Amino acid sequence: MTNSASKEKASEEKDVKNPMHIKRASTEKLREIFGKYATQQVNGEPYMTSEDFVRSFLGQSYNEESIKLIAGIADTSKDGLISFAEFQAFEGLLCTPDALYKTAFQLFDRNGNGSVTYSEFVDVFKKTDLHAKIPFKLDGPFIQLYFGKDRQRVINYVEFSQFLHDFHEECAMEAFRLKDTSGSGFISALDFQDIMVNVKKHLLTSEVRDNLIAVTEGHRVSFPYFMAFNSLLNNMELIKRIYLNATSGNRAEPITKDELLHSAQTMSQITPLEIDILFQLTGVIHQSGRIVYNDLSNIAPEHYIKNITHRLAEIKAVESPADRSFVIQMLESTYRFTLGSVAGAVGATAVYPIDLVKTRMQNQRTGSFIGEVAYRNSWDCCKKVIRHEGFLGLYRGLVPQLMGVAPEKAIKLTVNDFVRDKLTDKQGNIPRWGEVLAGACAGGSQVIFTNPLEIVKIRLQVAGEIAGGAKVRALSVVRELGLFGLYKGARACLLRDVPFSAIYFPMYAHTKAAFADDEGYNHPLTLLAAGAIAGIPAASLVTPADVIKTRLQVVARTGQTTYSGVMDAARKIMAEEGPRAFWKGTVARVFRSSPQFGVTLVTYELLQRMLYVDFGGSRPAGSDVAKAKVDLARVNPDHIGGYQAALPMLNGIETKFGLSLPRFGSPALKRQTS
Repeated sequence: MTNSASKEKASEEKDVKNPMHIKRASTEKLREIFGKYATQQVNGEPYMTSEDFVRSFLGQSYNEESIKLIAGIADTSKDGLISFAEFQAFEGLLCTPDALYKTAFQLFDRNGNGSVTYSEFVDVFKKTDLHAKIPFKLDGPFIQLYFGKDRQRVINYVEFSQFLHDFHEECAMEAFRLKDTSGSGFISALDFQDIMVNVKKHLLTSEVRDNLIAVTEGHRVSFPYFMAFNSLLNNMELIKRIYLNATSGNRAEPITKDELLHSAQTMSQITPLEIDILFQLTGVIHQSGRIVYNDLSNIAPEHYIKNITHRLAEIKAVESPADRSFVIQMLESTYRFTLGSVAGAVGATAVYPIDLVKTRMQNQRTGSFIGEVAYRNSWDCCKKVIRHEGFLGLYRGLVPQLMGVAPEKAIKLTVNDFVRDKLTDKQGNIPRWGEVLAGACAGGSQVIFTNPLEIVKIRLQVAGEIAGGAKVRALSVVRELGLFGLYKGARACLLRDVPFSAIYFPMYAHTKAAFADDEGYNHPLTLLAAGAIAGIPAASLVTPADVIKTRLQVVARTGQTTYSGVMDAARKIMAEEGPRAFWKGTVARVFRSSPQFGVTLVTYELLQRMLYVDFGGSRPAGSDVAKAKVDLARVNPDHIGGYQAALPMLNGIETKFGLSLPRFGSPALKRQTS
């Protein structure tokens, strides 16, 4: 293996382990995209102007001054034009682990000399919305500590990264001092709200913003409380880890203040006051003395890196959950039904040959009155089907299977989601019995589609066993059976499908949660693994019911035992073939159901990610990253490689450091131009 091939393989392995890692774009593709947006020619070479880069390529509507600042991040030569070399270099920077700090540094490094002076910092800071809201003392002691008393000291990249962090906190303290005119160490609840909304809005989720007054109970806010409140919001990712440490990774376990405090003291420097504020916030929002992981997710500020995700479409059907009408709920069910149909068809096609082998093995009689068996084992069955019926023989009966499996899997997934939604509390938790009930309801509801599908499919699958037999078609089977005949063996079907789904869906949900990362996000591979693992016990434990159902639905040939019902079939199979007969085809069933449901569920959840429609209801846990503030569903498809992170990084400068640059029509711009 060559050196370059080894590096490429290592890069691909890293991508699998870390879904947030961004792979660099090829030079050829970047050059093609660069040429598409570059409007200037200098000595025959194409260049991007500031407007080409910010407005056309990034698609951002900043004002003229902000456009120059943002374009200056990529324009390291500071000549007002961006060459292809600079365009490619910035793409590479966006792929680095510390891309956010490097991007912010290049924003302030106006001269492109690798350091930031006091005048460069002031020049950029005075153009931000933050400066318009807080008249920060740019000649005060904090600035002197970094730039020197005479403000002539320059700071390099690593020092600047620390400066940005400390400056962010200093702004909060400066805002408190401005509100505390009497010097008492207290501000009013309204002043506290004003600071948080105008200065610290990037730390506020809607739940926190709407309860800023309520959490203080209208009382005055002390400086320690103010600092602890901001520190808590800044450290929510750490709080999540403390919670997971306390619950051994269980995201649904409610814990008390004392339990969280004990975990905090063993892991970090989170203070008791911060824990108190956390429980005050969750108490105001949910009126509960305990917290679960979803409470933390609702409070935690959005992390800029979560915005790096892709969707083919994104639709907001309602502005808030309060707007969910009956019609919206019906549309949500239709949406899920449609995605479930596609997912079911994909899953069924992927494993159909295994299903055919499973059916023939289960239909094979081994009693003392039967001659030589046709198949020794599942592998022998597969080889003989291909030898005598051709490769397409493995797909005998696929068409009616697909016609039925689409509504079957769709209604199963839709009903499970629907019942789970109804049994989920405001904190996003559902009790174990609720998970089992939702799965059981899903399994029961699918039988209306499953039974006719199964009986037609089974008769087509076993038809090829009789050499020279008349060709059997799905339509002829339907005509022969009639409407009521299509539901022959329905009780056995219920006996199989209800416990299957009652086992499968809860196990899938918990396995998926166990495989999720610290943010509760599931990579497609972990979704596939969770679906496959959950299928093993669910498929194997209900095999006896599946054997009985198969025997009831297949037409008995001359000399074979006939059955009048579930109990009759169970007694005769036990008497003639022994208990082992009830487990025939278990291996084939597991190898069919486990990957089928794995493929079906991963397809279903990936479709929900790519074709996102927000109906104001709940979504499957771990099926999506947090909703992006930057609408990446409509991002330019030319944002490849590192440029996938360009808008999230610009957003991160605002959300992490509070340094938002004015856009057209912003209050800061009006004040600056007035």
